[in-house]
Amino acid sequence: MERAEALPSRRRLLKGTAFAAIPYALLPSPRATAHPAPVDHAFALWEPASEANYTAADRPTSHSVDLVIIHVTQTTYKNTMPVFWNPAKQVSAHYVLRSADGRVTQCVRERDIAWHAGNWDYNAHSIGIEHEGWIERPEYFTGAMYAQSAALASEVCDRYGIPKDRDHIIGHHEVPGTDHTDPGPHWDWARYIRLVNAV
Repeated sequence: MERAEALPSRRRLLKGTAFAAIPYALLPSPRATAHPAPVDHAFALWEPASEANYTAADRPTSHSVDLVIIHVTQTTYKNTMPVFWNPAKQVSAHYVLRSADGRVTQCVRERDIAWHAGNWDYNAHSIGIEHEGWIERPEYFTGAMYAQSAALASEVCDRYGIPKDRDHIIGHHEVPGTDHTDPGPHWDWARYIRLVNAV
């Protein structure tokens, strides 16, 4: 015997009518480039960079991945994301971490080449991890950020067989030809490498 469907309640009808009355232009909409995509890091939020700001690839088949490069944004997390969304900026990173809680956001799939190092060979063979903050303000390098970044870096190293040491996890300032100084003098490398290896 078939069950009759229950009729919607008056309250549900009124809520639906109120929602329908909201002008479409006022409803939140996803960015044009935002589309669901699986992330490489299970706990990452997906906020894709503009396709004009990275090179599509098929790593590690097309290029080996043998470095993790640590960056500091020199701005807030909130202001970093629009830079990666803007096709005129010609810059991106695979990941951005928020200072307060270590929130991980993925902007470029690991198979693709993010433009973060200022050196094509280093871009092609690395994963770039940006950290919210300023190099001269160590208060931005929170315990939560260190822990989440180290867990991410450790996972990346495991995925590509990258040794978890300072020869393979480097700062942006160590990339040949760069004029950048991040992550700067307040980044605690001993602590970071210890955390990467403790995961």
